[in-house]
Amino acid sequence: LMFLYHFLFQKEYSKIKKLMLKLSFPNYEFRLKKINQKKFIFDEIRKKYIELTPEEWVRQHCIRFLITEKKFKRGLISVEKKISLNSTNKRFDILAYNNMGSCVLLVECKAPNIKIDQKSFDQILRYNQVINAKFLMVTNGIIHYYCKVNNLQNKIEFVKEIPINK
Repeated sequence: LMFLYHFLFQKEYSKIKKLMLKLSFPNYEFRLKKINQKKFIFDEIRKKYIELTPEEWVRQHCIRFLITEKKFKRGLISVEKKISLNSTNKRFDILAYNNMGSCVLLVECKAPNIKIDQKSFDQILRYNQVINAKFLMVTNGIIHYYCKVNNLQNKIEFVKEIPINK
């Protein structure tokens, strides 16, 4: 019985994975499930299954990238939390902190079919006025842009990658 369950789950997992686009992150394994024809992915930060949309596929890859490759601790990452911006509520995608509790990295995720343009950067810069992260990342899963924020000179500098968290 366990073998049958495992076999059916693996088959379903493979189907779901094929439907989602191959991204330019390392190849990670995720916990996926299907309920009433809807697909879900387990978010290890929020500790629950989230409906699997193209943007969520990117967000989950990015979270795994930050934990695995950039060494951010799970407990120091926030996902889709509200912030108040000019008396309106907005939600950031991912925010990573250092061990001292300072905001290190703010990430804006877009679906793979969404072109990253000036509006994407304007959005993350507006959010960062409230958050004050040292680094920014804008990604659609295919293309990743990294920026270092210089608050003293009120400018951002594009960088090749974000540093590994220490």
